[in-house]
Formats: sequence, structure tokens, C-alpha cells
Amino acid sequence: MRVEKDTLGEVRVPDGALYGAQTQRAVENYPISGLREHPQFIRAFILLKRSAAQANRELGALDDTLANAIVSACDTVLGDFARFRAHFVVDVFQAGAGTSFNMNCNEVLANLANVSLGGKLGEYKPVNPNDHVNMAQSTNDVFPTAIRIATLFLLDQLTPQLDALTEALDAKGAEFADVIKSGRTHLQDAVPVTLGQEFKAYASATRRATRLLRDAANELRFLGIGGTAAGTGINTPIGYRFVVVKYLRESTKLELEAIDDLRESMQSQLPVVAVSAALRNLALELTRITNDLRLLASGPMTGLAEILLPSVQPGSSIMPGKVNPSMLECMNQLLFHIIGADTAVAYASQAGQLELNVMMPLMAFELSFSVEILKNFLPVFVEKCIRGIEANRERCEAYYISSPSLATALNPLIGYAAAAEIAKESAKTGQRIPDLLRERNLLPEEEIARIFTPEFLAGQADRERKDE
Repeated sequence: MRVEKDTLGEVRVPDGALYGAQTQRAVENYPISGLREHPQFIRAFILLKRSAAQANRELGALDDTLANAIVSACDTVLGDFARFRAHFVVDVFQAGAGTSFNMNCNEVLANLANVSLGGKLGEYKPVNPNDHVNMAQSTNDVFPTAIRIATLFLLDQLTPQLDALTEALDAKGAEFADVIKSGRTHLQDAVPVTLGQEFKAYASATRRATRLLRDAANELRFLGIGGTAAGTGINTPIGYRFVVVKYLRESTKLELEAIDDLRESMQSQLPVVAVSAALRNLALELTRITNDLRLLASGPMTGLAEILLPSVQPGSSIMPGKVNPSMLECMNQLLFHIIGADTAVAYASQAGQLELNVMMPLMAFELSFSVEILKNFLPVFVEKCIRGIEANRERCEAYYISSPSLATALNPLIGYAAAAEIAKESAKTGQRIPDLLRERNLLPEEEIARIFTPEFLAGQADRERKDE
């Protein structure tokens, strides 16, 4: 161990640690979850510290030698992140606003910079964590800026996976276009649809939800860096906030801008909440679709069994041969987590007071974790579940042809009253509606053949689209 000092006194720090006294206090004060900040969040922080050093150097506020050492330290961490990640040790649940993690980054970079200049760990000469690495910054503007950048990084990884899900659902829609089945409203038999139409609608829903997520993410581009402690820009050189954003654009390749009102960016976390809410809405849609697929696959003998899911693992430790909708069940669970995480973000958002929202560490964790688990599972889900779904054509046809609701299609041909009689007779006796039409000579055979096709029963809206 080595002994370091901060403003509260002496602290014992592990001898080889790149962090220092303030980080060690946080480790001792918050031994909560064992969870550490997301790699993309750490990356965003380091890129921000790098850009700040470049801006301070350009504006003459920071000596070239010190600035270059800080930039080099940032590049060292970014270039071998797997090696240095172990030094970012602050729990995701920590002191308000994220001061502990900000100092963790400041201390690691200061120590690396000093070692490169011939100094020793823990001495902070000539580079000081507060005076130089944190120059023209406060946790209050750095932490929300890092949240925005990290979330944009993560969404860039998530949205292609969502697009792949949409494409897979669309492909199933085309594959099942000719599979006619009974529709269901109120979980009761309704007029026929095709299985393809159901899957096309799922694709449309995921496409729309993804677009809304992208739209919400656009608001994250506006950064309040340069506001420092209370959004007034105290202790920053003139022009700093625009120069630091310039360097951030270069290093992140993101279309970032300096926000108009620095006070708003620290009081309000509305852009973060908007993305969380869009992610929740996506999760709600995916939950609905996942639940539908579980219902359609229920059985195989005593459920609907209109679709067949790929078998990915044995389903029971006691019932031989049982196979469960395991991928759908896993998806449900992580979607429920995302919905719950959004509630935490919402509560954290409204807890902001006056010039600052101190609940940002919770927002950072919940949002990054939600995006992470979804982006990790989606490729497996698409490959091992959606792409392997098959239609049980015989079961679909058996249900639809025996449904009394099929009589709805007869309204324009034989009238509502006659169609109602046919429906009642079918429900009472179990006879199929085409057979009843033949038995009563209500329609010629060629007309019956024309009626009971996917094009006639479920294709009116598609025909109208083609006409347009």
C-alpha cells in the first residue's frame, strides 16, 4: 500500500493502483453492487478528458508539456483498454452527480501522465488530477456529456441489430403470405388473416419503434460541456466550450454541437429520459410481439401450434421430450428489465433540483445496461428463433376453415341474416362453412372456390395499396 493525501487527510491506496485517494474513498464508501461503469461510458469519459486537454492547450490555459502528457495518457488507455479497465473501480451506485467516477478518471490519467514524465504514482507532479486533468471542467458538466456520448456509441451498435430483426420479420411475412388462418380479437375467433400479414405487421411495429428511438437519440448530440459547476462557465477560458466540442467531434466521429443554454443541460436530463422512454416503448412493442409468438407456438397438442419454433435446448428436467420457447422467454425477461429500468430513469430525472440533477450515475447505468443486454441478445434471438420459425400450415387451415367467423365474408353475397344462420349452424354442429353452403345450395362451387382464398378473405387492403 502507499499513503496518499486528499483534502480530508491520509488514505491508503494499493501500491500498483493507477487511481488515488479520492477513488479509494469511493471504493470503501460504496461497496454496493460490484458493477463497474460500462466500457463505452469509460471511453466517452477518456475522450472527453482528451478533448478538454486539447482545448485548454489551444486556448493557452494549459502548458503544452502537461497537455501533451494528458493526451498521451488518454491514448494509452484507449489503445489498451482491456489492460487498464481494472483501474476504473468505482461502483455504478456512488455519490451524487458522479464525482467519484470523475475523480477516478482524473487520477488514473494524472498518474499515467506523470509516469511518462518521470514522476511516481500518487505524487501528482507535475500533472495534478484536479488542476490539470480536470481543468475547465466540473463533474456536473462532464458526467452528463459522457452519458450522451456513451449512449450514442451504444445506440450505433444496437440499431443495426434492430434493423436485422425487422428484416427477419419481414422475410417471414413474405414466406407466410399464402398461409391463411383464423384471426383473433378478444382472443376469440375473428375474420381470417394470413400468417404473413401478422409477421409483416410485427416488422412494421419494430421499424417504427426503431425510428422513434433514432429520433430521440438526435437530442443527445447537444452537449453542455463548458458549463462547469452550475452552467455559468466559471473557470473556463473564452471559447472553451466550442473548442472542446470541436475536438470531441473529431475523436468520436459524432455530429455533436454545443448546446445553447448551458444551465438547461445541467438542470434537465430530458434527452436522456427521451431515449430511455423510446427504448421502453420499443421494449413494450417487442414484449407484445414476443408474447404473440409464444401463444402462436403453444402446444404442440393442446395449444394453438400455428407456428413451430426452433428447438434450442431441452425444456424440462422431469418431462422427457418437452421443448420450451426458451429464446422468447429470455427475450421477455430482458424486456421487462428495460421497462423497469426506464422507471428508475424517470424517477431519477424528476429528482433534479435547482442547478443540478445529482441522480445521473443511476441514469448512466440503467440506460447503458438496457442497451447492452438488448444489443447482445438480439443477434442470437434473430438467428436461433425468428429465422427458424416455420408455419404449421395444416393447423392454420384447420382452424380458419372451421371458424364460424368465416361467415363474415358471406355478408355481401348472401346477406347478413343468411350469413348469421350459417355461422350459428357451424358453431352448433361443427360443420365447415363451405360444406354448409354446398349443402344448402347457397352459392355455386366456383364461387365457393373463389371466396375461400387468401386473396379474397384477407387481401382487400393489399389490393388497395397496389392500386395506389
